[in-house]
Amino acid sequence: MDNNRIMIAVDTQGSDKGPATIVKGACQALQDNGNLIVCLVGDQTVIDEALKGNNAPMDRVRIIHAPDTITNYDHPVQALQRKPDSSLVKALAELRDDPSCAGLINAGSTGALLVGSMMYLSKPGERVRPALAAILPSENGGFTAVVDTGANIDCMPSMLVQFAHQGTQLMKDMYKIESPRVGLLSNGAEESKGNKLVKETHEMLKKEEGINFVGNIEGTNALSGDCDVLVCDGFAGNMVLKTSEGMARRLIKDIVKYAKKSGKMEYMEVVNHLMAVYDFNSLGGAIVLGVSKPVIKAHGAANEASIRNTIKMLMNMAENKKVFVREDN
Repeated sequence: MDNNRIMIAVDTQGSDKGPATIVKGACQALQDNGNLIVCLVGDQTVIDEALKGNNAPMDRVRIIHAPDTITNYDHPVQALQRKPDSSLVKALAELRDDPSCAGLINAGSTGALLVGSMMYLSKPGERVRPALAAILPSENGGFTAVVDTGANIDCMPSMLVQFAHQGTQLMKDMYKIESPRVGLLSNGAEESKGNKLVKETHEMLKKEEGINFVGNIEGTNALSGDCDVLVCDGFAGNMVLKTSEGMARRLIKDIVKYAKKSGKMEYMEVVNHLMAVYDFNSLGGAIVLGVSKPVIKAHGAANEASIRNTIKMLMNMAENKKVFVREDN
C-alpha cells in the first residue's frame, strides 16, 4: 500500500438507515480525499450492490466479507463471543491486526462497540475504561469536548478524573490548545452545588496535576465556551448530547417553517448556516477514548453526509498523527 495513503475500516452494518447509506457516504469520502482507502466490512453481496452507481475508485476499496450483524437488541459481550462473523468483530480484528489500518467507524450498537474496543484494543489487565467524547460547537466559535456521553452510566469520582485527563489530551491534540479548561457539569456554578459524585469529583479535580480545572459548569453554559472539556458521567453527558441535538433540530425546523410562511427565503441562508454548524450529520461522531487506535461511533441514524464527515474527522486525526488516544508504553 502507498505509504501516503491511510486505510479506514467502515462497519457497514447495524445502522438505522442500512448498509447502502454507509457505503454511499464512504464513496463520497473517497472522492474527497485521494489518500483515503476504505475497508468496507459487511455482507459482500450487499456491499457490491451498494457500490453500483457511486463512482467509487475501486483501487482504493477493500471488502471484508462479514455476513452477520450485531444489533442493538443483542447482549454486547455474548454477541461479540457468539458472532465471530459479524461485521463489528471482523472490523475490530482488522484494526487490531493490520498496522496499515488507522481507525474504525461504526454506526451500530454502542454497547457492543465499547466492549469490543476494550476486548480488541486494550492491554490485558489494563484498568483504563473507554469513554465517549462528543465534540460540539460552542458559542465562542470554538468547540467543547463532552466526556463521557454514554459509555459509563454509573461512575465513581476517579473515573471522572480520568475523563478529564482524556479530554484534556484530546483537545491538546486536535485543536492545539496548550492548557484546555476543564469544567465539571453540575446543577449550579457554586462549589457547594452538585450531588455526591459531583462534589467528590470537584475536590479531586481541584488538586489534580495536569488539569486546568475551572470549576462547575451548569447546563445553560455547557456550550457557552467557558470550558474546552466538560466532564460528566455518561448518563448526564448523553442527556446533554441528545437535548442539544433535539433543540438544534427544533430550532432549524421552526426557522424553515417561518421562512416558507413569510416568503422570505433569504432566511434559508440562516438555515444552511445553522445546519452546517449544529446538524449532527455535519459534526461527525463520538470518539472512543482510552483505546490504542481511533474508533469513532457514528450516529445510529447517520445519513451519507454524516458518514462522509465522520470519515473526514478520522482522516484528519490520522493525517496529523493524532492516531493514538492512549499511549502504549
